[in-house]
Formats: sequence, structure tokens, C-alpha cells
Amino acid sequence: MTSGLLLHGGRVWTGSGAPLTDAVLLRDGVVTALGEDALAAAGPEDRRLDLEGRLATPALDEAHMHLLPYGLGLVEVNLRPDQVRTLDALLTRIADAAAATPKGAWLIGRGYDHTALDVARHPTAAELDRAAPNNPVFIKRTCGHMGVANAAAMRIAGVGHNTPDPEGGVIGRGPRGLTGLFQERAMRLILDVTPVPDEAAMVTAIEAAGRNLASFGFASASDMNVGMTAGLAELAAYRRALAEDRLQQRMWLVLSANPEGIAEAAWAEGLRPDVTDPMLACGAVKVFADGSAGGMTAAFMDPYLPGGTGVFCFPEETMHGLLALWHGRGFALNIHAIGDAAIEQVLKGMEDLPDPRPRHRIEHAGWANRHQRRRMLAAGVLPVPQPIFLYEFGDSYIDVLGPERANACYPMRTFVEEGHNPSASSDCPVSTVDPFVNFFTMRTRQTSRGRVLGAGETLTAEQALHAYTSAGAFARFAETRRGTLAPGMDADVAVFDTDLLEASPEAVKGARCDLTIRGGQVIHDRHGVFANGALG
Repeated sequence: MTSGLLLHGGRVWTGSGAPLTDAVLLRDGVVTALGEDALAAAGPEDRRLDLEGRLATPALDEAHMHLLPYGLGLVEVNLRPDQVRTLDALLTRIADAAAATPKGAWLIGRGYDHTALDVARHPTAAELDRAAPNNPVFIKRTCGHMGVANAAAMRIAGVGHNTPDPEGGVIGRGPRGLTGLFQERAMRLILDVTPVPDEAAMVTAIEAAGRNLASFGFASASDMNVGMTAGLAELAAYRRALAEDRLQQRMWLVLSANPEGIAEAAWAEGLRPDVTDPMLACGAVKVFADGSAGGMTAAFMDPYLPGGTGVFCFPEETMHGLLALWHGRGFALNIHAIGDAAIEQVLKGMEDLPDPRPRHRIEHAGWANRHQRRRMLAAGVLPVPQPIFLYEFGDSYIDVLGPERANACYPMRTFVEEGHNPSASSDCPVSTVDPFVNFFTMRTRQTSRGRVLGAGETLTAEQALHAYTSAGAFARFAETRRGTLAPGMDADVAVFDTDLLEASPEAVKGARCDLTIRGGQVIHDRHGVFANGALG
């Protein structure tokens, strides 16, 4: 008999609706026993850890994020709103980075929010030129759906005054010519000429991102648009990370099926959908239907307050053709749609697909209306929302949509009460991957400025925890293995310094994860209790 680990002396939450217990025994990568049975089954060969009253739960599951881009972004210029609130501060960060970068080398920044800047607008190409006169520069808005390039970057991309807008994209133009702003699919004009990281750099990024996620309690995560940074080489990087034991989370890899993505090439090379692999499940594809609400490119039926109804990435015929193609090949569809018009386009296409439907998803589903939600339930289509968007972008929603429409966004309680089983996620690096801020938001519906959007859509602490555990596992076909703690389930466990079920939302916001275990292996140990990840 191999040695295991007995966690005891605290509160063990095993899943929504189940009674809490005080002990769990992990052995051979699975949960062996709970409560009194765990205490009785633990032998002298098993290591014991006194929880000292702390809460243990199933490890968290990040249902929608971009793990490789997050890892690569750790070395990009950080322009997130919690760091940068003025245009001068943004340009100073670019100038400082340029001073430390060789002439002619690319500078990439990530995370600015023009609605949070003091000037309430995007930076311009001319301003980036002055900050970095000797480097091509591209900075991406926090949503990832638009960004600004300087003149050097546009020259390298071959973009000029007469360059037409690509399908599903917009090139910013003003009275004096190009502004440098690229929205939606127009971003590819710049991104396709930026340097591509090599495999070693991508493996390092996967490992760095994974260690950061593990420090928050995540044993499962996702990469929701694989192939848009380095093509098929991204799959090779993930396989190498696994082979070298540098992959921290159980990954849900979703191939980019936009025409510029890698899904078609991966299919041609023989990749087929697989939702069963315990570490690298690759059973879904992603297509973008629209953009972001804060950036006013999410496609709505009614106009934004400043005007316009957003951007459709594809005409309906093209979108429905892509859905039918990948459904027919057996892939789950994880389709980005935020505005109600985009949700309608996607949902109509999904409803027309023949059975069986393999648990298709609408990612974000931010403004799904009542009629659409009923149809999603009938078709078995899952919403995969990001409550954290309220905290980080809710104030901009009020500005561009008005209070009434902002209050209706990401209706978590309605999703739960209607039976949708929504997961919780961050879309990181769009938003912070910190789950405790997300827990706070689910329980309060507060923006970062303290305004409350849709107070009736708050969740209980247990509902929020379910959304980050069991619902996340369900969204990736893993509910029989992960997301709850019961004998035979994978030994994926997180231990927190704060009782997420009993503490106030404000206290939860400052919580820390003390221990993260994946398959019986320690992948995060805040207090250094275990040596080299070993339980014995």
C-alpha cells in the first residue's frame, strides 16, 4: 500500500448540498475516504496534516482563460488599470520599456482600459511614437479585442491609409489619417507580424502561469484560443510541458477555429476531439461572434449610448457554416458571444445542428435575454460567464449601455435558478485570475468603484464555490472525476486560510490559498509543509 495524505481537523466541503465533514484521505491519486471513514482508514504510512480549522474544498477549475498568453504576458509591459490610470503613466511605462529594449525590437503591452484613463480615450499612434521612437509598439486593451499600434508597427504590417477593413474588423481612422487603433479581426494585421515565441519560451510561460494559478487553488485551467499566438507550435509546447512535468494544471485546450486559426490544420494532421485525457483534454473549438461590451464591439440589438451596435465577426451564413463543420467533426463548440445580437446569431446556429449535441457552450453570454436563456436550456447549451467583469468593467458598462442594461449583465443567480449550471471564470489575462475577487463579485455584484449592478443576481457563498468547482468540471465533461470530493474522485484539493463559506465577502476578497493538490501531488505549498511536492 502506498502512502497517502490525511487532511483532518478542519472543515471539508465536498460539494454543493452535501454535508461538510472534518477529514479526507487521499491515496494513489484519488479520494479514498471521508470523515470518520478517513480517520479509520489512515494508517501509519500516511502523512497527516492538521487543518487547524481551515477550509478544504475541491480544487478550483478555471473554465475560461488563456493560460499561454497569460504566461507570455508576464513579461509584457503591464498596463492594467490597477497599475495605470493616466495617459501620461501609460506612456511613461512604454518609454521606460523602450529605454531597456534594443533599437528595432518589438514592445508589446497589455491591459490598458481607455475608459479608466484620465483622458477617456485610446492612446494614439503618434503618442506611442513619441514614447518609443525607435521601436515598433503594439498595446492591447484589457479585453484583448482591440489595441493600438505605432507608426513603425503599421509600416512593418504594411498597413496604410488605403488598407481596407478586413471582414469582422475595424482599422481606426480619424481626420488626420490612421489613429493606430485596430479592433477585432483587424488586430491580425499587426499580430501576424509580431515575433513568435519559440517552444522553449512557451513552455516556460506555461509553467510560470501554472504556478501562479496553483497559488490561488487551481488544479484545472483552460486555454481558450489555442493557436493564435504561435500556431500549431502551441500544441507542441503543451505536450513538452507535460512530458517535462512542468504542466501544473489539468488543461482544457480549445482550438481557434476562426479561418486564421489552427483548427483546420490540426484536423488535417490527425488531431481528433478528446475530452477524456486527464491532463491535456482537447475536445473543443472556439469561434468569435463579437467583441467586448466595454470596447463597444460586442454586438447588441439596441445601440450603445454613444451610438453603434457593435461588430459581428462573421456574417450569419459563415458563422453557421463554422458551427456545422466542427459539430459534424465531433468537437464541442465553445463560442464567444457577449451581446444579445451575437448570442442570437450563435444560438440559432446551434439550434439547427443535428443531435447529439456534445455540450456546446456560449462563452461569456453576458446579455443573454430571457427568451435566449430558455432556448439555451432546451438545446443543452451552457453559459460560461465571467462575474469578475462586473468588478473590473462594470462602470464602463454603465457608461456605454446605461444603468438598466448594465444591471442585466452576467445574471448569475438567474442562470442558477433556471438550471443552467454556470461556471465561474476570469478570461485571464483579460481580468485578474484571482478567484477571491471573483468570489467577492459573485456575492456582492460590486464594481471596483463600489457601485452595485443587479443586486438580485448575487450568489450565496456555496453557489459561488460550486461555480468554481463542480460547474467548471461539468463544462469540460469531467464531472465524474473532478469538482466534488467523494471516494474514487481525483485527489484535487485546495486549502484556504479563510473560510470561503462563512467569511464576509470583504474578508474573502483578501483570502489566500495555503495548499493546492492535483492528483495527490502538491503543486502549491504556501507554508512549505511538504518537500518537493511529496506527500510521504
